[in-house]
Amino acid sequence: MRWTFPDLIKFRLFNREVLKRIFNRIGAETGPVTLDRQRVFILPTRHGLTFAFALLLMLVGSINYSLSLGFALTFLLGGMAMVSILHTYRNLAQLTVRAGKASPVFAGQQASFSICLDNGSGTERLAIGLTGETQPPHYVDIPAAMTICARIVLPAPRRGILRLGRFSLFTRFPLGLFHAWSRLELDASCIVYPQPDSSKLPTPALADREGTSTRLIEGSDDFRGLRPYHSGDSLRHVDWKAMARGRGMLTKQFAGVAQPELWLAWDDLAGMETEARLSRLCRWVLDAQDAGLSYGLRIPGDTLEPDNGEAHRCACLEALALFGIGRNRDQTH
Repeated sequence: MRWTFPDLIKFRLFNREVLKRIFNRIGAETGPVTLDRQRVFILPTRHGLTFAFALLLMLVGSINYSLSLGFALTFLLGGMAMVSILHTYRNLAQLTVRAGKASPVFAGQQASFSICLDNGSGTERLAIGLTGETQPPHYVDIPAAMTICARIVLPAPRRGILRLGRFSLFTRFPLGLFHAWSRLELDASCIVYPQPDSSKLPTPALADREGTSTRLIEGSDDFRGLRPYHSGDSLRHVDWKAMARGRGMLTKQFAGVAQPELWLAWDDLAGMETEARLSRLCRWVLDAQDAGLSYGLRIPGDTLEPDNGEAHRCACLEALALFGIGRNRDQTH
């Protein structure tokens, strides 16, 4: 058989693609990934090689001593090993893998990534192992036509965006003689907030730069007077006595004292290093949220108006986590 130039090019491209998939050099992939025949690789384990060497010795002994039963046992065990190759491969093939959501964590904590394994076939998948670059394996069984979510836990030593990175799915089911695996890298990431320090929250009066630490708002504390009734006013605030005296339909007005707006500003921490500033602002955001204050955040390149609530807290912490990284917050979800 003579090789033509186009055949050589195709052969080299095929080998390059195989090597990319073996060593997972194809980059992070978005969306679900199905483990087809090009993604699943299989090789004998150490026990498999020992088993093959034992079979070879049994075959040599059977030939040397003309042992019919020796031939039968050798080929029976060899046939079982060959069949186990198919079962090991099928235990991993056609699984669909996708990354779930990873909850934000603070620097110094452990980030937990959810990996969902979808078994769309009618066969149960047993002893599927999942491991990260430096993590010990975690084994799961996936019932037929069901989805099981496993977790990969990674340390989060610094703020910013922590990526899942490469991980492996593998199996040695059913006999442990062969090892089938697939290397994957999914486009999954986790936001790591700065580690909060132990500083105390500044008082709102000191943080009010406009000189108005309090202001009047519509409330239910002190009576302010009467005004003409407007459509949509609560009937509980209607002055029925004035209406009975013929003064018309009037609505009572009440005033309350609003909480001052607390601004957490980058410039208030002049002289501190960047990471120390971020840690202190992180602590202030957490304390202001716990205190029920209306707080805003000013950092170079980003300003969040005063507000309160879980969504506002997360937005402030994200702004601190991604400071200086140059990535839009919406792209991290």
